[in-house]
Amino acid sequence: MSRSARSIANREAARLEPLELSTAVETLKGMKGAGFDESVDLHVNLNIDPRQAEEQLRATLSLPHGTGRKVRIAVIAEGDDAIAAENAGADLVGSESLVKEIQGGRMDFDVLLAAPTLMRILAPLGRVLGPRGLMPSPKAGTVTTDLGPAVEAFSKGKQSFRNDAGGNIHLRVGKRSFSKEQLVQNVETALSTVMGMRPSAVKGAFIKSVTIASTMGPGIRIAGSW
Repeated sequence: MSRSARSIANREAARLEPLELSTAVETLKGMKGAGFDESVDLHVNLNIDPRQAEEQLRATLSLPHGTGRKVRIAVIAEGDDAIAAENAGADLVGSESLVKEIQGGRMDFDVLLAAPTLMRILAPLGRVLGPRGLMPSPKAGTVTTDLGPAVEAFSKGKQSFRNDAGGNIHLRVGKRSFSKEQLVQNVETALSTVMGMRPSAVKGAFIKSVTIASTMGPGIRIAGSW
């Protein structure tokens, strides 16, 4: 799709009233594709104040049909933990040597897991990994003593997420090649997870708006009572 065509499509989508989820997914799948199997993302605008620690959201999510994306997983581990991670299919496994490679600029991975005992050697990389959302943490499920199962879960599409500075959450919920039913079920699971994280400090509606979009397509707003 050319830039001018995408611009027109975006303007047309902006005019649409919010659609029921099934109709929104059907509309997305009915739009002209970009010539490759685009990812489908869910964007949720929240009624939170990201400056307040108690209103910041961070968690993990496993979708019933996965994301359709091959995820490269790096693991900071040694000994039996390293063997378990390798056997589970981790792409990169190491301890001090891998940390040095990351310090030197190696970033060819999507998820970084770590054994709790080795978090000390990752501490100096906080400024590098933090802004990219790659710094392991217990809350995100990326610091764990069960590295084998963790590698398997993230390989199958488990993803960690957190709100951005604007109070938004962005989640990958599949591919355009997924069936309508698969995308609907993935979106429902994602929204249910987010709704269950409502901070007690939030007054009124928790979710301001929900939009679904393919990689190169316009955003389509989803109707709902949040």
